[in-house]
Amino acid sequence: MQSLRLGNFWSVTRRLRHGWVILLAFLLGGCHYDLYNQPKDKTYDPSSFFADGRGSRPNVPGAVQANRVQTDTYLYTGLINGAKADVMPFAVNRALLARGQAQFNIYCAVCHGEAGNGQSAVAQRGGIIPANFHQPRLRVAPLSHFFVTITNGVYRGDTANNGYQSMFSYASRITPEDRWAIAAYIRALQLSQNATLDDVPPDQRATLGQ
Repeated sequence: MQSLRLGNFWSVTRRLRHGWVILLAFLLGGCHYDLYNQPKDKTYDPSSFFADGRGSRPNVPGAVQANRVQTDTYLYTGLINGAKADVMPFAVNRALLARGQAQFNIYCAVCHGEAGNGQSAVAQRGGIIPANFHQPRLRVAPLSHFFVTITNGVYRGDTANNGYQSMFSYASRITPEDRWAIAAYIRALQLSQNATLDDVPPDQRATLGQ
């Protein structure tokens, strides 16, 4: 009787094992072929859907390739021969400053305040002291200082980055061009809060009282 029970036990075990193997095979097969065999145009295949008859589509305007070649060193690093510089890598106009203001208000104002004076909700409740861009040290800092800071973040501690990081890097969040736009807008904020009459062009000083 005991031998018969053991035989039944092993028989049921083998059936369960075989059942699991069959179920696993179905699951793996389903995961592969549902996507693998779906209708699609492969590279260089013709297509009647598009007017030019090509299945491969050109890049959309403004597309940026991954790991693009960075030929303009200053544009991407903010450094010239390893040093910061007080110059923009491209021309500054009203549209660029408007872009810089929009990006500043999204990413920077939450800590530094919309006026760039370090007064914000995070400063009041976050336990950190954001930089005040109107302090003398930053007013005379090279323009690329702000680009480098946005790119690399800020570490408090020794130069080997063994201290704590009080501001993380925004390199993966903000494009190099927008980081420069923010830097230009910060300089505009500094000028707006600390300008003197000598900074106004002579032909426009007469309109200040209007």
